[in-house]
Amino acid sequence: MKQLSVCRYCGGVIRLVPAESIFGKRAKKLGMEGEQVYQCQNCNARVCCHKGTTRPLGNVANEVLRLKRIEAHEAFDALWHSWHISRTQAYKWLSQQLRIPVDKTHIGGFEMDECQRVIELCCKTGDGAA
Repeated sequence: MKQLSVCRYCGGVIRLVPAESIFGKRAKKLGMEGEQVYQCQNCNARVCCHKGTTRPLGNVANEVLRLKRIEAHEAFDALWHSWHISRTQAYKWLSQQLRIPVDKTHIGGFEMDECQRVIELCCKTGDGAA
């Protein structure tokens, strides 16, 4: 198993593992069958990989942060879908709103406070124009 790094939460070893070892039979339903996940062997902090690769989708997150990222993605995805724009265009808009470079604007790399800002921004913006 490939080692990514040391866990930022507990200092444990992070290893590349099959998604099935984490999600079991749900891996197929989640579209994760045959995919890889970086997981801390001590505290279960983890990050999934881009489909068919070992490139992480962001940085390792504990359960609380993973749930907050999911919440942020739900708010963000609902907003850009309602605007009928591409995801790329939406991330450009988000980078401008957050005043961070577009190459650093990725919910998978955000911390709790950044996720909360995305949620609040998307809820406040609602169905307005992009």
